[in-house]
Amino acid sequence: MVKTIKSTPKKDGYRMPGEFEPHKGTWMLWPTRTDTWRAGAKPAQQVYAAVANTIAEFEPVTIGVSTDQFEHARALLNDNVRVVEISSNDAWMRDIGPTFVKNDNGEVRGIDWGFNAWGGLDEGLYFPWDQDLLVARKALEIEQIDRYDATDFILEGGAIHTDGEGTLLTTKQCLLNPNRNPHLSKSEIENKLKDYLNVQKIIWLEEGLNNDETDGHVDIVAFYVRPGEIAIGWTDDPNHPQYEVLQNIYHQLEKETDAKGRKLKIYKVPMPEEISLTESESREIDVTDYSYDRSSEVKFSPSYINCYLCNGAVILPIYSDPQDEKAIEIFKEMYPERQIVTINTREISFGGGNIHCITQQQPIP
Repeated sequence: MVKTIKSTPKKDGYRMPGEFEPHKGTWMLWPTRTDTWRAGAKPAQQVYAAVANTIAEFEPVTIGVSTDQFEHARALLNDNVRVVEISSNDAWMRDIGPTFVKNDNGEVRGIDWGFNAWGGLDEGLYFPWDQDLLVARKALEIEQIDRYDATDFILEGGAIHTDGEGTLLTTKQCLLNPNRNPHLSKSEIENKLKDYLNVQKIIWLEEGLNNDETDGHVDIVAFYVRPGEIAIGWTDDPNHPQYEVLQNIYHQLEKETDAKGRKLKIYKVPMPEEISLTESESREIDVTDYSYDRSSEVKFSPSYINCYLCNGAVILPIYSDPQDEKAIEIFKEMYPERQIVTINTREISFGGGNIHCITQQQPIP
């Protein structure tokens, strides 16, 4: 029986592990929204299937699929990918799935956060999000993992990164945005994060990428390679639209220490060029009252930072960009012990995220 725990992970001795720690498996969802994804979501489904099938070479993958897409998804996914029926409003498992926490006794629990589609009725990216609100609970039921109810607090998984040793990385632009938890002060938000993720120090970056529809998610600009080491997006070109943001992030992080007092080793990963849909591609996306503008004039900023660490590998997005090879070499330097596996994820970028945004790791007990 799955219980809802009337306590907090910190009180109970649970912490959020770093993504680089061993996984029991990966959770994903299947894309179908025709006002997010072009051509009936078929191109996006092909890339999602490629991501799931690739991760499944290294660890178990479970993907939640709507009833009417079950057969189609099952046909595109390899036999070693588990397909389960889970309704959702879109397919961003990082932001709507559970955050898993573990203790030193080999036990895992899950946190069920609140979600408002990145901004609520006025600024959110779609409506409704009623089925998204149930996804974390359903995943925990399937895994028979006890749940912490934090649904009173809006938090997307892409807004945070942890080193697993007491330090959390996030942005003020996202977590202090009045469209998330306007009734809470910065100190109250910090206390909530410390109680539920069991961290001692929060590094607050000012903002994420310009024109990021998620209001500055940290997982597009920086992530923990391992404790004490962070990779950030980078450009030396003052004319690049993200130049100032990335400079500010670097200059802040080079002065920071983590919860253990360590100075941070920083890897600079080049940013690819911005991309946009062609006019014909943009016409393949349904327009609705609540949908985000995905016309051919809108620029998207893809990132190699939005990769996924699984057991023994890094699943790295590439874009047929001149910087692809340079990024691959840097990831090989950062992870000599892991395989670097690339997937062209241009289609996911047009949905507003990338590989990290569509995955959620479940740690081993």
